[in-house]
Amino acid sequence: MISVSDLRRAVKNALAFASSQPDVTEVEVFASAGANLTVRLNYTSHIPSNGVEEPKSTEGYGLGIRATFRTPDGIKTGFGSEPTDLSVDGVERALDKARAGAVSDPEFVSLPKLDSPQRPAGKADIALANYDPALMRIGGKGLVDAGWRMMDRALDAFQSSEDLMGLAGSAERMPELGLILGGDVVMLRDRMAIASTHIPRVQTEQNTLVMSFATAMVEERAAKGSGWSVGNHLSGFDGDSAAEAARNAIRSMDGVRIPGGAYSVILGPQPLTEILEWVLMPGLQLDMFYAGATPFSGKMDRQVTSRQLYLYDDGADPGLAASKAITDEGLPTGRTDLIRDGVLSGLLSNHYNYQRMLRDPHGRDKLGVDPAQALQAIAPRNGFRPGVGGGRDFSSPPSIASTNLVVEGKSGLSHEELLRQVRDGVYIGRIWYTYPVNGINAGDFSGTVVGDSYVIRDGKLAEPIRPNTLRMNDNILRVINSILGIGGTPRATVRWSSGQVTWAPELAVSGFHLEEIGEHLES
Repeated sequence: MISVSDLRRAVKNALAFASSQPDVTEVEVFASAGANLTVRLNYTSHIPSNGVEEPKSTEGYGLGIRATFRTPDGIKTGFGSEPTDLSVDGVERALDKARAGAVSDPEFVSLPKLDSPQRPAGKADIALANYDPALMRIGGKGLVDAGWRMMDRALDAFQSSEDLMGLAGSAERMPELGLILGGDVVMLRDRMAIASTHIPRVQTEQNTLVMSFATAMVEERAAKGSGWSVGNHLSGFDGDSAAEAARNAIRSMDGVRIPGGAYSVILGPQPLTEILEWVLMPGLQLDMFYAGATPFSGKMDRQVTSRQLYLYDDGADPGLAASKAITDEGLPTGRTDLIRDGVLSGLLSNHYNYQRMLRDPHGRDKLGVDPAQALQAIAPRNGFRPGVGGGRDFSSPPSIASTNLVVEGKSGLSHEELLRQVRDGVYIGRIWYTYPVNGINAGDFSGTVVGDSYVIRDGKLAEPIRPNTLRMNDNILRVINSILGIGGTPRATVRWSSGQVTWAPELAVSGFHLEEIGEHLES
C-alpha cells in the first residue's frame, strides 16, 4: 500500500505543476490509497462447505484534481483523476481530463478556503484514535484467522445450545437441523493527502475500520438471526457477532405469522439505522434544500420531530469509529447538530453547497432562515469522497456524507422500560431492502422484516415472528413524530459496504404500519 509520505510528496509536486499552468486559476489535488480486505463465511451443517472462504482484497491509489480554468468563454471548472500514477505525467493526464471536461458554473464561487465557521484546525488530533498500525499491516493469514474466529464462536453457540440438542436428540443429528452461517469480515484501511491553492500546506490522514456481519439460520425451524460489529482496532475484534447471530437464530425458531396493521413497535439499532440512512438523512443535506427536494424545506429552527429526538453528526469525536480529522476538501470536521429537542438545527454540507446557498437570493425561503445567520448550522464539515465499499475515493469529487451519526433521546430508557412503554406490539430487530417511495420529498418508505423480531405482549418479548412475513409501509415524518421512547444504549451500526457509522439505540414508536406478506411470497 502506498505510504503517507509518497502521497504527501505526490500532492506537493502535483500542486506545484498544476499551479504553474497559465490557464489554471485555482487547483486542488487529492490523493488517496485504500484497501478493502474481505473474507466471506459460508458454513452449512448438511452440505459440505469450507466454512471460511473467498478471502480477497481490492487495493487502489491515485489522485484527483479539481481546477478552474481561464478560457475565452470565461472561467470554467473541471475534475479529472488518474489511477496508479503519482508522477508528473499522471498529474498532467489528470489535469488534461479536468480541462477537457470543464464547464461554466455560475453557482461556483471558489475552491475551499479555511474561512468558514468550523472547529479550529488545531484542535485535538483525532487521527491516531482511528488508525490501527496492526490493521494496516495485516496480511492474508490474519484476515483468514479473523474469519475463523467468527466461525468458531458461531459453532460454539450452536453446539452448546440445549434447545438445539433437545430438537436433534443427539449431537450426531444436529446437522439435520440445517444449521447455516453466512457473513463477512471487512477491513478498510485508508491513507490520503490534500492541498490546494487556498490551503497549500499538504494535509494527510490515515484511517482504519474493521466490520463484521453475520446471518445464522436453523433451516428446519425457519429461524434466522443476525449479528454485527464495528470498530477501529483489531484488538477489539473478538468474532462475537457470529455467536450473536447463532443465538438469535436459536431464539427465533418456530416463528409465528401476525396480521398486518398499525402497531406500537420498537425498532432495534439495525432497522433504525437503515431507515435513517436511506430515508431521513438525504433530506438533511444542504444540496437537497438548495434543490427543494426535501420534506423539511423552509423549516430550519422549527419543530419537525418529537421533542424527544436528538440527532447529530460528529466527525471529530476521537471515541467514535468513523471519526476523521479533516474532510476530503481539506477542511476540519466537527459536530453538526441536526435535530435538537425535535427542532431542525443544522444540515450536512460540503463547501460547494455552502457557498452557493449563501449567495442564493432564495436562500431564506429554502432554509426558513437567512443563510448568513445560520453559518454554524450549514458549515461544510461533511465534504467526503466515499468509495464503493467504504473508504475515500480519489476518482470522484467531494459529495456530502455523514461520519458518525448519533441518535439520542431525552430520557435514555432501558430495554425493559421501552418494552413496558409499548406493552403490546412488535419488536423489529432486522430489516432489509429499505428504500424511499415516491421520492425523498414524500417521506414514504418500504422494507421487509427479515429476522430478530418478536411479538411484544404485556411488556415482554413473546413469540418470535417468522422471517419475511411482514413488510413495512410507512412515512418517516409520521414515524419521527410518533416516538414513544428512545433507548439509552446506542450501538455502532453500519450498512453493508459503507464506511459511515450510525450510533443507534432502540426506538419505540406508535402506529407503525406493517403489511402481511402472503405465504407464497416468502423466501
